[in-house]
Amino acid sequence: MSEKKTFITKEKAEEIAKTYPTPFYLYDEKGMRENAKKVYEAFSWNKGFREYFAVKATPNPFLLKILKEYGCGTDCASIAELKMAKACGFAPDEIMFSSNDTPREDYEYAAKIGAIINLDDITHIGFLDDILDGKWPETISCRFNPGGYFKMGNDIMDNPGDSKYGMTREQIKEAFSVLKEKGVKHFGIHAFLASNTVTNDYYPTLARQLFELAVELKDETGADIKFINLSGGVGIAYRPDQEDNDILVIGEGVRKAYEDVLVSQGMDDIKIYTEMGRFMMAPYGVLVTRAIHEKHIYKEYIGVDACAANLMRPAIYGAYHHITVLGKENEPEDHLYDVTGSLCENSDKFAIDRKLPKVDMGDLLVIHDAGAHGYSMGYNYNGKLKCAELLLKEDGSVEMIRRAETLDDYFATFDFCDLLKNHEDI
Repeated sequence: MSEKKTFITKEKAEEIAKTYPTPFYLYDEKGMRENAKKVYEAFSWNKGFREYFAVKATPNPFLLKILKEYGCGTDCASIAELKMAKACGFAPDEIMFSSNDTPREDYEYAAKIGAIINLDDITHIGFLDDILDGKWPETISCRFNPGGYFKMGNDIMDNPGDSKYGMTREQIKEAFSVLKEKGVKHFGIHAFLASNTVTNDYYPTLARQLFELAVELKDETGADIKFINLSGGVGIAYRPDQEDNDILVIGEGVRKAYEDVLVSQGMDDIKIYTEMGRFMMAPYGVLVTRAIHEKHIYKEYIGVDACAANLMRPAIYGAYHHITVLGKENEPEDHLYDVTGSLCENSDKFAIDRKLPKVDMGDLLVIHDAGAHGYSMGYNYNGKLKCAELLLKEDGSVEMIRRAETLDDYFATFDFCDLLKNHEDI
C-alpha cells in the first residue's frame, strides 16, 4: 500500500510562502534524482536503453536538465517542445518527435535539428516526403496500433481500437517497405496501448507483443529494426490504497520477454526506449495552496486559492489527488469536505466528499502527485493567472524555476487599445 507522505513540512512551506505566495508548484529534486537512477538500474541489462521523458508532462527546462544528467532524452510533441529540448542541450538522437495531425512547420523543425521522427500515420510518409524533398534520414520510427481492446488476462486495460494514434499492422508493414524504398536504413517501433497502469505486468505484456511484431516485420520486410519504444503508460499510485509499481520488477519482466522473443531470433542488439512522463515526475511535484474560505450549506466546503486552472485533472477526469493538511498529518480525518477553487464551474473541485482533518482558514494544503500533467495543463479561464514553479533542492534551498504569471502577461497578446496595456490605471 502506498503511504502518502509529503516531502515538505508545514514549517518549510510557510517559509517558502513568505517569498512565493500560494498557490505554487513545488518539485522534489532529491526524489527525482533517486527515481531516475532506479529507472536506469531497472533497464541496465539493455546496453542502448534510454528514457525519453515526455516533455508534455512537465515542460520545464530546469527539470529537463536534471533528467539529462542521468542519460534521459526527451519525447516532444510540438515545435515548442522541440525548441526547449534543443535549448537544454539534448543531442539529435536524444530527441524523439512523436506527434499526430502534425503541422508542416513542426516536421520541418524536427528534420532541421535531426530529431528522431516517429510517424503516427502511413499518410504522413507522403506529407513528410514533400517536406524533406526526398532526403530522408537514416532512421525513422513508426507508431503501431493493434486495434481492439488491450487485455491482460481477463482484464481490459484500454481500448486502442478507439484511439486516434498509430497504424494498423498492415499499414506499418507497408510503411516499412515504402520507407526502405525511400532510403531509410534503420527503423523503430513505438506503441502506447494503456494509460496510467498500476501493475508491474503492463510493460512486459506490451513488450512481448512489440517484440513479436518486430520479428514478423523483419521477416516480411527485411527492415533493420534498431529500437523498440514502449512509450508511457506506467502509472503511479494516486490513491493510498493502491500498490506502487516496482520499476525493478517491470524491467526484469521486459528483460525476460526480450530474451524469450528477440534473443532467440538473433535480434539481441535492439535498444529499448521508454517515455514515462508520469512515472518519472508525478510523485515529485505537489501543488501547495491555502484555505481562504469555508462554506456551510447542504455540504461542507473548503475554498482554496488554487483552482482547476492550476490543476485541471480532478475537474475534467474526476481524477483522484490525495490531499494533506500540513501540520495535521496525525489528526483524525473526521470532517467531510468538498475542496473547491474559485472558477465559475461547479466541476472546479480538487476533492468531493473527502475525509480530512478539520481545516481552519489559513491552513496550507498539499495536493499530491501533481508533478506530471499538472502545471502543463493549466489555462487562463476566468482570467486566472498560472502560478510559480519552484524546485526544492537537495540542500534544502528553494529555486524559482518559473515565475508566476502577471496581469501584464495576460494582456500581452492583445493589440486592442492602450487602456489594457496600462491596466494599472484602470
